[in-house]
Amino acid sequence: MKDMSEKPLLIVGEDLCQQLVGRSDAFDAVQDVFAAMARGDAYNFPVIREAIGYADALYGFKSGFDRAGQVLGVKSGGYWPGNLDKGLTNHQSTVFLFDPDTGRLSALVGGNYLTAVRTAASSAVSIAHLARKDSKVLGMVGAGHQSAFQLRAAAEQRDFEKVVAWNPHPEMLPRLGEVAKEIGLDFEAVSQEELGAQADVIITITSAFEPLLMKDWIKPGTHLACMGTDTVGKQEVDAALVASATVYTDEVAQSITLGEAQHAIANGSLTEDQITPIGAVINGDHSGRASADEITLFDGTGVGLQDLAVASVAARLADEAGLAQRAAL
Repeated sequence: MKDMSEKPLLIVGEDLCQQLVGRSDAFDAVQDVFAAMARGDAYNFPVIREAIGYADALYGFKSGFDRAGQVLGVKSGGYWPGNLDKGLTNHQSTVFLFDPDTGRLSALVGGNYLTAVRTAASSAVSIAHLARKDSKVLGMVGAGHQSAFQLRAAAEQRDFEKVVAWNPHPEMLPRLGEVAKEIGLDFEAVSQEELGAQADVIITITSAFEPLLMKDWIKPGTHLACMGTDTVGKQEVDAALVASATVYTDEVAQSITLGEAQHAIANGSLTEDQITPIGAVINGDHSGRASADEITLFDGTGVGLQDLAVASVAARLADEAGLAQRAAL
């Protein structure tokens, strides 16, 4: 039998990731890793994220180990705000996967598409487990690159009939409207207040540093997936809204320090023990939504294990299909 430690390095580029990893693959991978985290079978290492003092860029590392899935690795990358002017996406990253038995580098996987699809899968998992079954109107706050991924993934979780959307740059909304039209949903650009009045499910996916939705605008029974706040100081919704909701998250440690909950935690209106890992709901250890009028909020901070999970899927599928490049170390 050949020594597995001698297997060549797999290289899975961006195009191949897009070709092989679909929304259902990402959903299953993210749901499984959230469940493993809640069981204590997977854990994230401390995040490093710093301004590099050049090109206004943020750069960092997210890493972790999923014992249940046998996935070990690190995602390296960040945010370059000037990339759109260069024809590139602002988020740039690469995932490094290691053999947990030997520590050898086993795969290099492009992380840009996977970051988008795993972030959308994360909010979709929260909708699947927390949104009212009769939700009909999806609200989108944000219309950037990630918004189309979010809309497509969310639309598969409930029988939505309409999308209402707001963006600080309204000229970007027609592109999101085309996505809604493509999947058969009515689309309307509205004010923030009107969005809150209509939407049963709301996804926020911006880079805001101030609240874009206020507590009084949100109707009873709404589920919010706050996906843009992943850095100290960022904020998408009113802290009073967070404090009034039943809060779930991917990882509590990140939620209270750099997620949407950071502001409610800081002013004392929310405590750490009031935040529930979404994995506890997936595993059946928490009942989730308690009533039709309850406002639920998922604080999607983005954890390294999500990236490793989808990158592992990409590497496996590329290997099985014989499509990955290979290189000797």
